[in-house]
Amino acid sequence: MTGFQTARLPAAADAMAPDGCEVRLLARVGGGSMAHFTLPDGAVSTAVVHRTVDEIWYFLSGRGELWRGDADREEVVPVQSGVCVTIAQGTRFQVRALGDGPLVAVAVTLPPWPGEDEARVVDGRWLPTVGQGVD
Repeated sequence: MTGFQTARLPAAADAMAPDGCEVRLLARVGGGSMAHFTLPDGAVSTAVVHRTVDEIWYFLSGRGELWRGDADREEVVPVQSGVCVTIAQGTRFQVRALGDGPLVAVAVTLPPWPGEDEARVVDGRWLPTVGQGVD
């Protein structure tokens, strides 16, 4: 990609992520993309694993927990404003919002998000309330 990009946070969601978070698309360059994610208060995302991308999430507001696991270990991390986490390719993960408002984060995806087939639903730590894993 060439040139400059300037993005403003859209008022409405552009899409629903496979895990059930609302997605607002921000900027994109050849090596990565950035988006804004919102999980409603009390909601539990569907657990997913990414096939080809790594992500870095930075939480802006809300309070919750992120579960992530790979072949060697798993952990639950408390998340809130100011917490930054990585989700490496092949890591299973799930988030839940616990508090008085939605859990909000921005995330960088490396390389850029390739499309709908990137995330695969997996078994998670908690019963999902939103996303592809909910009937």
